[in-house]
Amino acid sequence: MGMTNLLDTVLDRSVVLGYSKFGSALRQRWWPADPEPGALTGKRVLVTGATSGIGEAMVRSFVDLGAVVHVHGRNADKLAGVARQLRLDRPAAEIVEEVCDVGDLDAVRTWADDFTARVPEVHGVVHNAGTMTEQREESPQGHELALAVHVLGPHLITELLQDRLAAADGASVVWMSSGGMYGARLCSDPEDIEFRRGDYKGVQAYARTKRMQVVLADAWATRLASRDVRVESMHPGWVETPGVATHLPTFNMISRPVLRDARDGADTAVWLVATRPESDPPHFWHDRRQRPVTFGWQSEPDRADVRRFLAYVTQVTGTIPW
Repeated sequence: MGMTNLLDTVLDRSVVLGYSKFGSALRQRWWPADPEPGALTGKRVLVTGATSGIGEAMVRSFVDLGAVVHVHGRNADKLAGVARQLRLDRPAAEIVEEVCDVGDLDAVRTWADDFTARVPEVHGVVHNAGTMTEQREESPQGHELALAVHVLGPHLITELLQDRLAAADGASVVWMSSGGMYGARLCSDPEDIEFRRGDYKGVQAYARTKRMQVVLADAWATRLASRDVRVESMHPGWVETPGVATHLPTFNMISRPVLRDARDGADTAVWLVATRPESDPPHFWHDRRQRPVTFGWQSEPDRADVRRFLAYVTQVTGTIPW
């Protein structure tokens, strides 16, 4: 086991080996067992950003484990198309379409009112919706778009669904972060959080919000622990998805031979929801194992910055302060 742990750590710190398809292929030899067949039978799971890539692959995996899956997306036509294909591929699948723009806080509140009126309990929520833009764009409420989609909307959804999660007698919330978060610091000044200073860089804005997701998931893990709701964040490794091809074409072209497929990228999120393993702060996972949130030369986010960041999130979403 000691040699396995060492090899696993070397893979993780090497990045190229650990994040590629070779990392997961090797780790499968020793990682924890798959969920039992039917592990989610009779349970409900909500997946945002479910119309393509990792989100769609995740939905298929949850369906295969017996879950009733609520597929969540902002484009009603795309959502209907994905749901239709899922029902053709898996005739026994129970799919519920949920149309909502995660980045629009007013739309999230309206949708959540409807969802909670229909659904008495939910056993899993995966915050997978994502975006990256070339220029700085804003949500309907005036927030930088990546922040709204990756942080503010998911936070508000978690707040509004927490009673339904608690009612499940054992639930999980997973934030789909990114290994790119290692290259970003936590922002705590509102001007930095909203990327109003300096030249806007879409990749940098994306990485910043992925760091924020890790911090926010850790805070939610503490808040919901007494309600038997486990909250984690994770990164999927390097995955070949439409988003990567569109926004990182050079990386996609160079790395394509070693990129994971979408089902591989979805694996840890599905496993976390289906098995609910023990998790310790900061609750960050990759390939079915907890990972550090910094490299050796990096320091942990300053606690004062964490408090200011969390205060900003609750202020602009109108939610309960930490």
